[in-house]
Amino acid sequence: MDPQNTNTSSEAKMLLSHAKTLRLHTGNLVNRSHMKNKCPCSPSEELQDCIQATLSDWFSTTKTPSKDFPDTLDCSIPQETDAITPEERDELRVSVKLFLCESLESSIRDAVEMVCQTLAVSQLDSVIIAPPWPLESDSQSLAHLQPAWEVLEALVRSQKIAAIGTSDLDKDLLEQLYNWAQVKPSSNQFNLASCCVMPPELTAFAKEFDIQLLTHNDPKELMSAATFQEAVQEGTQDLNTADWRPEWVLRYSIIVKCRGIIKAKGYLVSARKASP
Repeated sequence: MDPQNTNTSSEAKMLLSHAKTLRLHTGNLVNRSHMKNKCPCSPSEELQDCIQATLSDWFSTTKTPSKDFPDTLDCSIPQETDAITPEERDELRVSVKLFLCESLESSIRDAVEMVCQTLAVSQLDSVIIAPPWPLESDSQSLAHLQPAWEVLEALVRSQKIAAIGTSDLDKDLLEQLYNWAQVKPSSNQFNLASCCVMPPELTAFAKEFDIQLLTHNDPKELMSAATFQEAVQEGTQDLNTADWRPEWVLRYSIIVKCRGIIKAKGYLVSARKASP
């Protein structure tokens, strides 16, 4: 084994063994050469590759502190971070989809704050929420969605977010949310993998209440705990990661408004170590 790799693995073990929280930013995937050269893959495979590559790059350049190991490990590649300057902000649209791995409303605020700091913006143009639905049943309910939506509404009122949307709601649940919510959903994503065309009743309701219908190909569970642990193991050279669980995954896109092209795209990930 390469002595440098052995040293990196040792440092990774020391840092991760002391940390309680892991925050990871993949940087702008549009500029990262290892992603450009890869064949198109599923969103889950892309995220797994990004976590692995980011950790590998980060640990290869990180030095172990001589004392005071941090509780929170911030893993990002500074040169890959694409912050937005004030001069270009009006020309860009920042869109976010937030995948909650756990039903923690605090995760929404944490994720929004982290992406705003990372991209150097004070407000996100749109946020779509993908909460974890109950595993024991495929049925969705308004009661399950309400706590997360109330947090999003508060972030709209504080001008952290301009518009909020949902993912994979059928017509009945979208109508229930619309009638209950103070801040109405501006969009709803629909997975065409479940049906080749939009249901007519969903299309009619969205048109009547000016809700934009978008399509996506994200799986129901973007990243399981096992998949996350596997990505971290590969990125840190077979480190034991059984105690780590993802809290949330945020995917952002920065689009040039007048040209409709993607200037930047990346993931932010937050994970925590389970209490012993």
